[in-house]
Amino acid sequence: MRIGLFTEVYKPYVSGVVTSIMMLKKSLEQLGHEVYIVSINMDKVKYEYDAKEKELKVPGFNSGLYDNFKLSSIYPVKCVNMIKKWKLDIIHTHTEGSMGTYGRLLAKQFGIPVVHTYHTMYEDYIYLVTKGHFDKPAKEILKYFTLFYCDKTVSELIVPTKKTYDLFKKKYGLERDINIIPTGVDTEKFKKSNYDKKEIIELRNELGIAKEDFVLLLVSRICEEQKNIKILINSMKSFSKYKDIKMLVVGDGPDLEYFKKLSKNNKNIIFTGMVPYDKVALYYQLGSVFITASKTETQGLTVIEGLSAGLPVVCMDDDSFKIAIIDDYNGYFFKNKKEYVMNILNLYENKDKYKTMSKQAINSAKQFSIEYYGKKILEVYDRALSNYKLSIVDKIKNKLKR
Repeated sequence: MRIGLFTEVYKPYVSGVVTSIMMLKKSLEQLGHEVYIVSINMDKVKYEYDAKEKELKVPGFNSGLYDNFKLSSIYPVKCVNMIKKWKLDIIHTHTEGSMGTYGRLLAKQFGIPVVHTYHTMYEDYIYLVTKGHFDKPAKEILKYFTLFYCDKTVSELIVPTKKTYDLFKKKYGLERDINIIPTGVDTEKFKKSNYDKKEIIELRNELGIAKEDFVLLLVSRICEEQKNIKILINSMKSFSKYKDIKMLVVGDGPDLEYFKKLSKNNKNIIFTGMVPYDKVALYYQLGSVFITASKTETQGLTVIEGLSAGLPVVCMDDDSFKIAIIDDYNGYFFKNKKEYVMNILNLYENKDKYKTMSKQAINSAKQFSIEYYGKKILEVYDRALSNYKLSIVDKIKNKLKR
């Protein structure tokens, strides 16, 4: 099968959506399929095509929206003939923006079905546009747009968690079938056995982390409005008498400097800044526990990465994490700072409990392998192709009846 994945963002940009698309591409290719990527060029205002990687980037322009988010023209004409030569069987869109629209237009032009994955809980981010004004009408507009985009223009709809499924079914009242398929993770990449001990020791020394330190690892985009990081930073005061409890913050974002200043008097909080994607898994080897207080995740891929590395997870009690975390089995949920501190100390002080949960973390991550992910997506593609062909036959029959 020849598959086109359309997305606003792709590597080297780091995000959950980018990770999801990278894992899907890798999985589908391992299963013997050809996969092409169409995305926006985030660095240059020009067309670029990597024939080896089958990646096409179209020029983008600043949208004026949050965090230098870029858009392309709705129909970049220069790319049409190139994409037509790919002879795609199906187009899978991963954005509700300009590239998603472009994918739909091409699918209609080429006579092939569209599958769409809804990655982002936009209601959690709407305040970034409205700044607290007119939230109610803005949410109604968002609902209308989302239902049109995810219902009327696609053959099949995919969501990664029941949290997103419930948004469509319970809040938006969508009646169509929805496929729940959690994003796959390259779980093997996060195993400690894949890394040279010397490499881990060198990184630990570079960051000022001792072998016996109990490291609370956060891998995240550093943005308070989205990730609720302040509760984790402030909680470090509760561990002041435990000199070997350290917090390692991996990632970059608009609030990185703010949190550095907030933590300047606490030497047990370490910030790495931006880390290249191919190096991120190495940093997981320094962690003892994976932590997150985010309430805006659709799935929370970093949580699954943490499990893959054998790290028990202590996370905010949010539905997005419940597809992976089982309380008191491979991690703990918390609702407030007090519960968070209690859960961390429970793992810190109870070594046997920690070892058991670490093993259970690794076992529970296996269900999120990229092979399983690709196979489930292919089932959706096959259904989309079959239904699309049937709809064409029905249209022909209706015309003949007239």
